[in-house]
Amino acid sequence: MLNYIWLTLLALGIITAFTLDIKDLSNDKYKNNHPLNVIINFEDDINKSKTISAEVLITLKEFNSFYKTTIKHDIKQKITLARDNKNSFSVYLKIDETAPKIWKEIAKSSGKDYDITGRLILSKKLDSLNYSANLYLEKVSFLKMKEVTNAIIDYAENAVKIAIGLIGIMALWLGIMKIAEEAGLITLISKLVRPITKFLFPDVPQDHPAIASIIMNISANMLGLGNAATPFGLKAMEELDKLNSNKGVATNAMCTFLAINTAGLTLIPATAIAIRAAAGSSNPAIIIGTSFFGALCATLTGIIAAKTLEKFPFNLEQVIASIRKNYKKIITLVFIIALLIFLSLTELKNILINFDIELIRETIQLISVLAIPLIIFLFVCYGFARKIKIYEVFIEGAKEGFNVAIRIIPYLVAMLIAIGIFRVSGAMDFLIYLLSPLTNLIGFPAEALPMALMRPLSGSASLGIMSEIISVHGPDSFIGILVSTIMGSTETTFYVLALYFGSVNIKRTRHAVAAGVLADIAGILGAFFIVKLIFG
Repeated sequence: MLNYIWLTLLALGIITAFTLDIKDLSNDKYKNNHPLNVIINFEDDINKSKTISAEVLITLKEFNSFYKTTIKHDIKQKITLARDNKNSFSVYLKIDETAPKIWKEIAKSSGKDYDITGRLILSKKLDSLNYSANLYLEKVSFLKMKEVTNAIIDYAENAVKIAIGLIGIMALWLGIMKIAEEAGLITLISKLVRPITKFLFPDVPQDHPAIASIIMNISANMLGLGNAATPFGLKAMEELDKLNSNKGVATNAMCTFLAINTAGLTLIPATAIAIRAAAGSSNPAIIIGTSFFGALCATLTGIIAAKTLEKFPFNLEQVIASIRKNYKKIITLVFIIALLIFLSLTELKNILINFDIELIRETIQLISVLAIPLIIFLFVCYGFARKIKIYEVFIEGAKEGFNVAIRIIPYLVAMLIAIGIFRVSGAMDFLIYLLSPLTNLIGFPAEALPMALMRPLSGSASLGIMSEIISVHGPDSFIGILVSTIMGSTETTFYVLALYFGSVNIKRTRHAVAAGVLADIAGILGAFFIVKLIFG
């Protein structure tokens, strides 16, 4: 499945970028070799030196007519000119946040964001220091394809940085887990939650080290401890792969585990709350309840999808036959889920009103702060009490962290460059255009659609989109609360799949992608319905 997703992201990105570049060339969007009429005010006599300081003035009427834009003020900018001959100068325009969007695009085409080169030809002397002139900016073409090229390089570099950054935290937590394993703490933890893990992972022996790693991973995720959750998750995949008789093919347990991970069930969506607080929200933590509801919808859907899809064969005729055979069970299951969602939506508002959200938030934050130091202290003390050579055992476990981090680099590079190409090419805008009629049917705001589409692909990109939407609509608006809830209700599915499957060289992911995507859809829809119910 990842083969098709990877190819789709690459193909859509490159084809869209090339198509948009051809369109821009045919429309002469950047006015290559066309003169822009400007007024130049020199600070001194232009004949005194070869390098001259001046100020360029471009009226908004002239600029908008030239580029077919809608800027709302004249452009005035200090420039430095280098004389080529009597009336011709080389010019450098500095580009900052106040510059017109089209000039930022031109600057980016040369791989720099801060200047544009051009040529200035004086046409008429207005007075001793003022001239009218024609400005010819640097010729640009295939800007989108250049952005795609830059994205490939940048995202490949980021993939390596992510993997290298994992080495230290991997070494720490795999060392701590090795102490817990040698001390018998793994077996003790497994016994405490055996009824749940036996249902979710019936193929995994309940005293196996994989179970404890899974429990620690899910617990860390729920507390928002991403730095701890990832090493536990990678360790869990490694242990699950030891039980895998068909190497390179995902097992049912792996698919279920990743469905839970991609659902992103978190008690405190700390990142979203921090952005809301920075944006001046009157109640940044108001999304705790809505985010948990959305993430719960995603988690339940991911588990149900994984458990259902694992029973289905991959031959289409057999799938259809299986549906016919079990259609009554399927209809019953859908009815029960719909009923539970309906009851949850009608009662949740009253429940949330009766809860002291601030007390809950403070309690969970306190647990989150104390969790990591306490886990390390208690695990090490327990190992020492059981007469384990805690230092030597820790070192033994920590050595595994380096190998795991290096092993995932090719998988991260492959997935992140595909996401990068898709992101910068403009393919996202095209996808939004296609999906808008469908989302309009349920009243899903078009402004929030980029967030919903980007969240499963890239955490940093969705973070940027969320910040931008909040800055435009406000953190406490309906749309602001909605995108914040989506951020807290879902996870970067394709990154998680590439990371975890890459750590154990899984090439056939079976139904993991389908379960993860269904969980994302459920989380986004759950977030929309609960926000609509309470704040709509």
